[in-house]
Amino acid sequence: MTTFDEPMNEDRAAIQLSRSLKSRHVSMITFGGIIGAGLFVGSSTAIHTIGPAAVLSYAIAGFMVLLVMRMISEMAMALPGTQTFTDFAREGVGDWAGFIVGWLYWYFWVVVIAVEAIAGARIISSWLPQFAIWQVGVALMALLTGVNLLSARSDGEFEFWFASTKVVAVIAFIIIAAAYAFGITSPNGPTFANLTTHGGFAPAGVTAIFAGVATTIFSLCGAEIATLAAAEFTEGTQTIARMTISVSVRIMVFFVLSILMIVSVVPWNEISVGVSPFSHALRTMGYPSADLVMDAIVLVAVLSCLNSGIYITSRAMFGLAKAGDAPQSCVQLSKQRVPARAILIASLFSYGALAASVLSPDHVFNFLVTSSGAIMLFIYMLIAFAQLRLRTRLERDAPEQLRLRMWLHPYGTWAAIAGMGGVLVFMALSTDHRLELWASVLVTAGFLVAWKLRSWMSAK
Repeated sequence: MTTFDEPMNEDRAAIQLSRSLKSRHVSMITFGGIIGAGLFVGSSTAIHTIGPAAVLSYAIAGFMVLLVMRMISEMAMALPGTQTFTDFAREGVGDWAGFIVGWLYWYFWVVVIAVEAIAGARIISSWLPQFAIWQVGVALMALLTGVNLLSARSDGEFEFWFASTKVVAVIAFIIIAAAYAFGITSPNGPTFANLTTHGGFAPAGVTAIFAGVATTIFSLCGAEIATLAAAEFTEGTQTIARMTISVSVRIMVFFVLSILMIVSVVPWNEISVGVSPFSHALRTMGYPSADLVMDAIVLVAVLSCLNSGIYITSRAMFGLAKAGDAPQSCVQLSKQRVPARAILIASLFSYGALAASVLSPDHVFNFLVTSSGAIMLFIYMLIAFAQLRLRTRLERDAPEQLRLRMWLHPYGTWAAIAGMGGVLVFMALSTDHRLELWASVLVTAGFLVAWKLRSWMSAK
């Protein structure tokens, strides 16, 4: 089968990224891609809609993601020569699945880059009103594109310190809020009554808890980023596989404890959509400069997520190019052994999305953001089906390679698939999320058509 011309399969296989990332770099690149404005600001929507029971929505969503990460870890340990989760989809389901998963993942993160650039630009332009939001956004993207072009090690160091800052901020918030909620620093004693005294723990009903998973699960996606960094990791596949699980557990704990502390300190019905509930909680606890502090933390979180996003999209396209599913120029490495062309292409498309936010905010940009709403669920479901098929094949042909196993196989995998399917059903029935689902279906269909065209042209 011919692909996008240029290097032959043997040449593509010989091209290897530099192995310069250590465990701390990979961990923080992963944290950087997950902990962003979605936690610090976006969680206000879940709390406002669901009430204190939003804690359960985050816990359920986190557990579903954890199941998917366990599947990825099993496949990473069993197939050490197969480096990324997109390759697992290719191995387990077929070439078309690798193509779809790779391009959907690339698309998802290209949109995230633009969204995070705008979020950061809004904060900076509020401090420096002489600059338009789009101007600051372009400057931020140019700066972090430059960081990614330097070297994987430089990018890893940059991300280590940026992501570490927000991880420390989350831990500090949990400790400060816990001291207040338990009555240690609160002038009126423990405040856990806020969990039940304002309409009950689940004021919107049990259904809202499960419907809320559709809102919260996307903030928890991203632990699979570690597998994309595997090609530049100095240690082995086993470390990456275990790191994927440990990172996803820590992320779930961070999210669940943060939300629990917020709704314990502040009555849930005082949380406003679009306003950081972290700021509100800090003001309630007697920190008048909370808004300025949270703006600074959110800015660091956004820049970290933006930096991780550029890294992720470039490595996703590099992987696609190595598989013959993207232009072969993206396989070429710079002198610093980074996929410079893949980085620049990702930045170029994100600049386009940024331009759309100025020129067509209500149409083009709104579609880009909306159409990424369900994409991660589509990706995770394909990964789950790949794990089912690969597990059956491995148990038959090479059971000794199953050194780490999916929990309660096959029921754990089917439970994850059912849970994600349920989220999609809730999205289809919800007036707030229906458009996100169908826009995501449209984009996925577009990539399926691209696959068909590619296959047809290759067969000629």
